[in-house]
Amino acid sequence: MSAETTPEPRKAGVSSPSELKDFVSAAGSKLLVVDARHPDSNIEPGDAKSFVVAGLPDAEKGYRTAAVNFPWSRETDSMELPSSDTDKDTPIITHCGGGGRGQKAKDYLEKNGFTSVLNGGGPKETDCWAEFGDK
Repeated sequence: MSAETTPEPRKAGVSSPSELKDFVSAAGSKLLVVDARHPDSNIEPGDAKSFVVAGLPDAEKGYRTAAVNFPWSRETDSMELPSSDTDKDTPIITHCGGGGRGQKAKDYLEKNGFTSVLNGGGPKETDCWAEFGDK
């Protein structure tokens, strides 16, 4: 008898792997990935697990160079926005550990005028992560 497990359903708003693949392909070098995880796992304890799979972006080390870390704040329901010279139609993928704060980040960006935003879930969504996690 097989001990197969059913994968957990994706959180609401997380894009499909095929949608992410097409989005990344069309975006090319314009892609911006917004990592909404908090670097302090004392503030967001759930992020500690995802850091094992994927660290925070680090341009100086050449790691995830298309990504920036703009932590989602549960206290203020907000986060830092991309710089003012970022075009509002820049293709953006948001993510956290599994998609909850990624969706909040997506909604916040759209509320602030960004028009091409997808929620990529996060490292927990391995099939989605495979499409953009190295960016």
